[in-house]
Amino acid sequence: MDLQEMIRTIPNYPKEGIKYRDITTLIKDGPSFRASIDRLVKYCEPLKPDLIAGIDARGFIFGSAVAYKMNLGFIPIRKEGKLPAKTLNEHYELEYGTDCLEIHEDAIQQGEKVVLVDDLLATGGTAKAAQALLTRCGSKVVGAGFLIELNLLNGRNLFRHTDTEVFSIFDFDD
Repeated sequence: MDLQEMIRTIPNYPKEGIKYRDITTLIKDGPSFRASIDRLVKYCEPLKPDLIAGIDARGFIFGSAVAYKMNLGFIPIRKEGKLPAKTLNEHYELEYGTDCLEIHEDAIQQGEKVVLVDDLLATGGTAKAAQALLTRCGSKVVGAGFLIELNLLNGRNLFRHTDTEVFSIFDFDD
């Protein structure tokens, strides 16, 4: 079975002209979900991370499963106001405004290697903000992995002048 076929495309959602890539059809199928996690782990292992970080909210699904499979800790990067202890935050631009991500200030020890995991790489703004937070905490972001990459939006380009290895499991060209 082609795993990419397990990702449902919903046309014109959330607005006209957008093709929404719905992962719920993939994660509800046990063998497909497991195979997607195994593929992410295969990319992560050579990077030898100390921790896996995931972006709120779908990055938690994939990042925590990767961390579990690799016997590593998991760091949640949350939307603003969701973490209880002292945080660092990073504001970033969206096509329709701004948003903010936060991480606990003590989430990472200086020099720890981290792989960032999320479900989707589109324009790259959210992932780049998460990378900035992890770096400010003292980590070395050795990888940024995504289940899906939307190639036309060139999100990967935001990482081209960094040491972060970017990888994705499924690429969509439209």
